[in-house]
Amino acid sequence: MARIGILGATGYTGVELGLILERHPEAEIAFVSSEASAGQLLPAIFPRLAGCRKLAELPLRTAADCASTSVDVVFSCLPHGASAEACLPFLEGGAEVIDLSADFRLHDPADYPRWYGKPHPRPESLDQAVYCIPELHRDRLRGRKLVANPGCYPTSVLLPLVPLLKAGLVGEGPVIADSKSGVSGAGRKAVLSNSFCEANESFSAYKVGSHQHQGEMRQEVAEVRAGVPLVFTPHLVPMERGILTTLYVPMAAGADGDRVREVLSETFALEPFVRVLPKAAGLPATAHVSHSNRCHMAVVDLPEQGLSAVVSVIDNLLKGASGQAVQNWNALRGFPEILGLPA
Repeated sequence: MARIGILGATGYTGVELGLILERHPEAEIAFVSSEASAGQLLPAIFPRLAGCRKLAELPLRTAADCASTSVDVVFSCLPHGASAEACLPFLEGGAEVIDLSADFRLHDPADYPRWYGKPHPRPESLDQAVYCIPELHRDRLRGRKLVANPGCYPTSVLLPLVPLLKAGLVGEGPVIADSKSGVSGAGRKAVLSNSFCEANESFSAYKVGSHQHQGEMRQEVAEVRAGVPLVFTPHLVPMERGILTTLYVPMAAGADGDRVREVLSETFALEPFVRVLPKAAGLPATAHVSHSNRCHMAVVDLPEQGLSAVVSVIDNLLKGASGQAVQNWNALRGFPEILGLPA
């Protein structure tokens, strides 16, 4: 069994990650970290963890205190900027690192200040990292030790979009990504706009044209085909978890919704976590994938506009974060990618 460390175990993604690794047959959790709650046990913060055999017994320690612990792999759920620094001792010690922050997602360190407002904390480590959505990029993992786990919005956008770009189905004009997320996507830290009284019975757009996830989306789109304009608008929905993205894709000559559905179905036919709905099945909803590592998608033909609309749904905390991180680790280790994950 691999000895596992979890940095930032008291955030929403950290807790979800701990619950997955608690039941993973190849994982032994060696440490859990928290800067604000060091010295406490996890059930004191999340009482629902009291029944966990491993998680309930491990005292929380600071990242610095964990740095000398011998582990085989570290999952980092620390904030952007802090994660790269905290991961460095483990990388230097030969451990595998799956980073759930944005610190290793952008290939060019010059792009980091634009989206995250400060210089990259460890630009010299970027050439070690590989950005990986397993269904699209698992071949990138071979021989790597540092995996940049994708963001939740980019997962919902890139899973359907990249295969269409590769198949030459995307025509001229902008691809519009209209995305809605539950409030857990903003993390556990108290933010006034995400409080119950502010978010309940409301629906709002935010960071229009400036959301930090645009950087990695544009990067991955440009690697397939340069010059494709991507317009992304995120929205906050008063629900706990889930992301629904509607992509409006301009069609290339001769392409239509049926061809889009065919390409997506062929691309993901053997993927255990992605389901392309048949035309008669209707549209997916976030409730269909909640608490799972699945992505469901469906296609609507809009011939009068020269578009196809692709609707994709994921659980932002699982396929958009912790579940995908474990899926990446499974692929890195050569385990079945479904191992330990909620289907």
